[in-house]
Amino acid sequence: MSFIKEFKDFAVRGNVMDMAVGVIIGGAFGKIVSSLVNDIIMPLIGIFTGRIDISSLALTIPASKPDGSPVIIKYGVFLQTTLDFIIIVLCIFIMIKIINKLKKEKAEAPKEPPAPSKEEILLTEIRDILKNK
Repeated sequence: MSFIKEFKDFAVRGNVMDMAVGVIIGGAFGKIVSSLVNDIIMPLIGIFTGRIDISSLALTIPASKPDGSPVIIKYGVFLQTTLDFIIIVLCIFIMIKIINKLKKEKAEAPKEPPAPSKEEILLTEIRDILKNK
């Protein structure tokens, strides 16, 4: 029974739940970025490259046997997936940079000066008494 209890403690720990939420949001974010790349960026790149659909680029190697099928290397899909990855990494980098900046601003928020200690108050009183003599 201790294994089950230990697993339960692990599964409901805050870090695991945060990670699960992050994975779910990351999956949805990946779909958004893929749509951005497939539906917006790639058509724009296609315009600049003479209406070439990058994802359809492929290299066909003829079959070595007369009745064999040719080998198709779809490097266009690889290029598009690489672009997806670069955009996701760029977005994550920007988000982390913004979060760190917000944390830094929060940490640098003006704080009230700490109250003087009893020793400081006593020394200030002594200084004031000596000054008035």
